[in-house]
Amino acid sequence: MAIEFKQVDFTYQPGTPFETKALTDINLTIPDGSYTALIGHTGSGKSTLLQHLDALLKPTSGTVTIGDRVITPTTSNKDLKSLRQHVGIVFQFPESQLFEETVAKDIAFGPQNFGASEADALKTAAKMLTLVGLDANLLGRSPFDLSGGQMRRVAIAGVLAMQPKVLVLDEPTAGLDPQGRLEMMEMFAKLRHEQNLTVVLVTHQMDDVANYADHVIVMDQGRVVKTGAPREIFKDPQWLVDHQLGLPKTTAFAQQLMAKGLTFDPMPLTEDELAADLVQQLPASAFGGAQANDD
Repeated sequence: MAIEFKQVDFTYQPGTPFETKALTDINLTIPDGSYTALIGHTGSGKSTLLQHLDALLKPTSGTVTIGDRVITPTTSNKDLKSLRQHVGIVFQFPESQLFEETVAKDIAFGPQNFGASEADALKTAAKMLTLVGLDANLLGRSPFDLSGGQMRRVAIAGVLAMQPKVLVLDEPTAGLDPQGRLEMMEMFAKLRHEQNLTVVLVTHQMDDVANYADHVIVMDQGRVVKTGAPREIFKDPQWLVDHQLGLPKTTAFAQQLMAKGLTFDPMPLTEDELAADLVQQLPASAFGGAQANDD
């Protein structure tokens, strides 16, 4: 499901002393089936834009088109329930949204809210729990008796139970250790392909942008300042510094190696790309080749 913004402005509390303009002249397209990363420093407008993706907020002016639905400032809230079934949002620390007495009931809540029978909703819950890598024997447990990582996966299963066409991830790995973050990101990549999802990732982790996204939107001061593939976004380190953004760790390391005489064209974004470049440029002895030959 594609999403398009046309000349979107958004103002909080318009006409009051607290009026604050959060988005200005937003024009962008999130292609159907893409893995789009939305990046920008704190206060750049990412969270406000994110809430337009399932019409939690409506534009003050302009239009947001989600699939075949066009949302304007005058769109009635009662017409948006079906849309919210198709756009699932995984907020930061989604485990904080768990509330039911069992894992099964928590995951099944959304489908039942949209008209599924209890039996069908519970079948969906069992399927979704397996999809996020948890064992079905947890269905009867209280979600509050699970580990933090398991609770997060249960919350994500609840979002997936709605069978969304768009999955929005708002800093989904916040608070996780490096291994937990990797497992979570790999799970989302797998789900994207298995469920044919359009994914929107809001993150400060530039490594995740480089490793998973195929499309990037950069925001600054409520405006879209750049869009493109990750390689296009990360090719100008000074531009990133000017917009309070960083480089993927691999690219930053490659820059250090350039100071020692190595060359990269294009700059590597991932560990695999860097390794391939180094194999071409460094002597075999750097990889233990000399010792291997002696043996």
